[in-house]
Amino acid sequence: MTEINISIGQMKEKLAGVGYLADDYIATSVVLASRLSKPVLVEGPAGTGKTELAKAVATAFGMPLIRLQCYEGLDEAKALYEWDYAKQLLAIQIAKLTQIVEPEGSELPGLETKEPREKNAFFTTGIAKSIFSEDFLLPRPLLQAIRAPEQVVLLIDEVDRIDVEIEALFLEILSDYQVSIPELGTIKAANIPLVFLTSNDTRDLSEALKRRCLYLHLDYPSREREAAIIRSHLPNIDEHLLNEIARFSGLLREMDLEKPPSISETLDYASALIMLSSKHITDEPAKDIINVLLKYISDIKQVRSLLDSKTDKDFLS
Repeated sequence: MTEINISIGQMKEKLAGVGYLADDYIATSVVLASRLSKPVLVEGPAGTGKTELAKAVATAFGMPLIRLQCYEGLDEAKALYEWDYAKQLLAIQIAKLTQIVEPEGSELPGLETKEPREKNAFFTTGIAKSIFSEDFLLPRPLLQAIRAPEQVVLLIDEVDRIDVEIEALFLEILSDYQVSIPELGTIKAANIPLVFLTSNDTRDLSEALKRRCLYLHLDYPSREREAAIIRSHLPNIDEHLLNEIARFSGLLREMDLEKPPSISETLDYASALIMLSSKHITDEPAKDIINVLLKYISDIKQVRSLLDSKTDKDFLS
C-alpha cells in the first residue's frame, strides 16, 4: 500500500475538497489504515456515510474504486473469480477438431467415462492445463483489486449481509493481500489496496475478520455537523432554512420511525425545498414533499401530523 503521508488535518482538507466532511476520528482512521496497511471496518446505521467515505477517499487521491456489493447467497465465483466455462468448452471442441485431443474416446469435463482419468485422452494432451490458464480466468472484485496495476480503493459494502462461512474468503486477502488459486498458485498484490468494509451491524461479524481490521463507527451527525454538510453541498441555502432542516432531521431520528432519514435523503430534501423556494419546513409546499425525506407511508403520516401542529420556530429551539 502506498502510504498516504499526510497529517490528520490535511486528510480532513482532502476529503472536504470532494464534499466529505470528516472529523478527526474519521480522518485519523483513514491515515492509520494507509500507514499500517490495514483494512477499515466501518460500522453504523444505514445512511451515515460509510459507503461515501470509501468513495470520497478514492476521489480525493485519484484512485480507482473497485466495489463488491455483498448480499445473501454471495459465493466465491461472484466475489473472487470463476472460470469461463463456455470459453473452455469452445477450446476443447476446437482442440478435438484439430486432433490435439484424440477424436474418439475422449470425454468432455463433467461427463462420465469408464476409463481411468489418467488414461483418458483429454487429460493426456495438455489441453486440461491450457484451459485453466489466465486466458480463461474471470476475475471478480476481490481478485481485480489484488491484480490491479495501480493502488485502488476496494469497497466491500454491507459485509454483514453475507453468510458467516463466506467471510473466510476475505481473510487471506485482508491479512496477506493475496489470493490462492489452485490451478495458478498464489497471486500477491503488487500494490496493496486501501480496503473499506461497511456494515449496518445487522449481525455480529467473526472475530477473525474484525481482528484484521481497524474499527470505525459512524453514527448520525450532530445538528451542527449536519448543517455544515448541507452547507458544503448547498452553499447558497438560506441560513434560517438550513438550521430548521438540520434540527428537523435530528428530531426525526429520535422518533420511532420505520426508517430514519439518512444524510443523503436530508440533502435531497434540502435541495427540493430550495427548488420550491420554501422558506420554512412547515410551509404547505414543504409538507407535500416529505416523501423525499421519508420512505414509509406510516412515517410520512406521523411526521405530517407533527408538522401540522408546529410552527417553524419550534424547529429552531
